[in-house]
Amino acid sequence: MKKWTTFAAIFCVVFFITCKKSTDDSTDNRPDATLTDVVLTQNLTFPWEILWGADNKLWITERGGKISRVDPATGAITPVITLTDVVSQGEGGLLGMVLHPDFATTPEVFVAYNYLKAGQYTKKIVKFTYNGTTLINPVVLLDNIPAAVNHNGTRLAISPDKKLFITSGDAATASRAQDKSNPAGKIQRINLDGSIPADNPVAGSTLWSYGHRNPQGLVFVVDRLYSSEHGNTTDDEVNIIQKDRNFGWPTVEGFCNTNDEKSFCTINNVAEPIFAWTPTIAPSGIDYYNHNAIPQWKNSLLLAVLKDQELLQLKLNDAGDKVDVVNTFYKNSYGRLRDLAISPIGDVYLITSNGTNDKIIKVSVK
Repeated sequence: MKKWTTFAAIFCVVFFITCKKSTDDSTDNRPDATLTDVVLTQNLTFPWEILWGADNKLWITERGGKISRVDPATGAITPVITLTDVVSQGEGGLLGMVLHPDFATTPEVFVAYNYLKAGQYTKKIVKFTYNGTTLINPVVLLDNIPAAVNHNGTRLAISPDKKLFITSGDAATASRAQDKSNPAGKIQRINLDGSIPADNPVAGSTLWSYGHRNPQGLVFVVDRLYSSEHGNTTDDEVNIIQKDRNFGWPTVEGFCNTNDEKSFCTINNVAEPIFAWTPTIAPSGIDYYNHNAIPQWKNSLLLAVLKDQELLQLKLNDAGDKVDVVNTFYKNSYGRLRDLAISPIGDVYLITSNGTNDKIIKVSVK
């Protein structure tokens, strides 16, 4: 009888632990959701940014200078403003945008765009105030960032401690990326009023990280910053951005895996990507998905891809520092994909970048 009692006790303990674990992990063990994709709106021209606003509207930029709000239910577009000093050349124009994290009480809109300054193609970061209809009171936070018809970047993100991060490409001059005094080929960090944080790596400098070729995606996951970056003919990358780290370009492409690269990486404190693609795919906007609505996408980076015309799911490990699985969606269905946004209920909105009749596509559970 004692032996049976002991066995029963052990069985009950094991059963309780198993049941508890099953309950705790229930959201991760749900069956895959069946997805549906529909065109929400169209007739856009080279949209660059799409984000979900605190007003429950989608906010978008188009490279020609237009900022609009889009109803996520109907697709109706409401123009906000067209910035008249934007100059769109090649891949340049009106690029990244982000809203103040306390937008309901501080309705500020931060945008990055190219313009002509004394005839020189240049990029600046401008803060506006949204008055409920349009953008007013422009304040230039950062100026004189080199620009070109390609390799401009530019994506914006605001950290949990309310610092503005800005990606900039090398503006078609690779040597700028290793020059700490040049803002091209960098990720920069400023306060929301344009001042320079006292804890930046170099006193009085906006520099946060360097050695970047053309980073076009940027997203915070809590306090960890992920970026996607275009390589040259090899090694498109997804990186975890770290303070004062060198990301290698132009000497290092992707991982430190050649003799020359290994030597440079050791001497110059180079951070390697968590994933790389050869041949290149042209990664652009990136976001983090962790909703129960689409359980198979939980704890994943979602990446809009231009050249390979697809949406990629990069399933992260539990630590968030490695990519375990890569899955492909909508390949060649809508053409080049530039960026994406995720709603509070877990719907995903994609924007295309084909130049004519560009679209917003809504991905949701069927």
